[in-house]
Amino acid sequence: MEHRDYKAIFFDLDGTLLPMDMDEFLRKYFTRLNEYAASIGLDAERFSNALNGGVRAMATDASDRMNDVVFWESFHALYGDDDPGIDARINEFYGTVFPHIGDGFEPNPAAARAVNALRAKGYPLFLTTMPLFPRLAVEWRLKWSGVDAGAFERITTYDNSFACKPDLRYYRQNIALAGCDAKDILMVGNNTHEDLAVMELGCDAYLVTDWLLDPIGFPIDTVKNGSLADFADFAESLPACEVKGE
Repeated sequence: MEHRDYKAIFFDLDGTLLPMDMDEFLRKYFTRLNEYAASIGLDAERFSNALNGGVRAMATDASDRMNDVVFWESFHALYGDDDPGIDARINEFYGTVFPHIGDGFEPNPAAARAVNALRAKGYPLFLTTMPLFPRLAVEWRLKWSGVDAGAFERITTYDNSFACKPDLRYYRQNIALAGCDAKDILMVGNNTHEDLAVMELGCDAYLVTDWLLDPIGFPIDTVKNGSLADFADFAESLPACEVKGE
């Protein structure tokens, strides 16, 4: 495989640092959120339709508005504006009910080992997770994975990002914020469609195969790949990162 000297590392979260089946997580998430909405007096059917519509809007919006703006605009259009305090009441879910979705979860210690090794070597780390959630929800998922949120210079959330994977606008935004050339960035992910799309912009990639998702029949042997433990070994083998600007 081609050797590169990296100046930043991008990490996916779900299925990469967090060894959790994404479909199972989403089922639990939407079930708990719908139950919570009903418990605070929201109309269950209207809420579910508005929630699904807001998520679809974020995934398909072609503007450069932040995803949270797109979500709430769509949500209110579908649910109605008869409950002006609904935003704050829904957001309380992420500090009360959401954390318990991860109860009993066992993290893979290789996640923290990889992140800590790269951080110690001076690599700027970006958590380029699908930006459909508020910050608190992402921080809880990092806790489940055993990784310190403070290790990352940037964590993509629905209120600081526009577009979603695999839209190249999402990756262009993060590459610009990393302040280096795309060729100097390594993307670490498990989804050949969503995560490896960044290679179209010139980034390198490491495909984590523990929870591999390959909806496009990607030739996996053409990129660096291995288990999360293998990636942690790879991270520990990298040289210290060069100081930016040198």
